[in-house]
Amino acid sequence: MPLKINHDKCCYCGGCVGVCPQDALELKETLLVVDEKCNECGICAKFCPVGAIEI
Repeated sequence: MPLKINHDKCCYCGGCVGVCPQDALELKETLLVVDEKCNECGICAKFCPVGAIEI
C-alpha cells in the first residue's frame, strides 16, 4: 500500500477523498481505502486535519 493510514486517528471526514487528484481514496464502511492509482503526491496527507495519513 502506497500510503500508511492510521485508522485509529482517522475521523472519516472524507476530506482526503475530495482532494485526491488521482481519485485513489475511498471511504468504505469504517475504513479509508487506497487503491493502486495512488502516486504518493501527499496532498491527502497535508489536508488531513488529524494527521492520520503518512507517506
